[in-house]
Amino acid sequence: MFGQGRLGQAMALLLFLGMTAALARGCLQCDPNFAEKFSFYRHHVNLKSWWVGDIPVSGMLLSDWIQNTMKELHLAIPAEITRKKLYQVAEAVYQRMDQLYQGKMYFPGYFPNELRAIFREQVRLIQNAIIESRIDCQRHCGIYQYETISCSNCTDSHVICFGYYCKNTWHKQDEKMR
Repeated sequence: MFGQGRLGQAMALLLFLGMTAALARGCLQCDPNFAEKFSFYRHHVNLKSWWVGDIPVSGMLLSDWIQNTMKELHLAIPAEITRKKLYQVAEAVYQRMDQLYQGKMYFPGYFPNELRAIFREQVRLIQNAIIESRIDCQRHCGIYQYETISCSNCTDSHVICFGYYCKNTWHKQDEKMR
């Protein structure tokens, strides 16, 4: 009986940790090709680097990619990205990763350093995409809404903003009344 209680507590803890990990997302995993691409990258990392220390470091970078992305975004606004911009970022990351994986020989530290560079570029691209979408939203007149994907849980969401680009519209309306 005592053992069953501990088993139940352990299962509850595992479920909680799994749910907590599922909430810690990072945008790129919302792309439909992410799982397949990163599964390939993680599986083939030991074939790409001949330097013993590079293999575990590179594997860790790839495994923690999603969690580290959210840590590095540092946004004061919700991490929500349009599908179009998400696909553009994903395509850029996959292209760089595929190029890295096409290489034949590396010197010590090269592979993990290149992964870090791709990671930093990905974070910058996501930050810019989220901010550009907000700025584009404000270029409309009045209340405006656009569809996004939440980076924290990959669900469809909507961003609503108030656009300030009304001067031309109001000016044209005033001229019509004259």
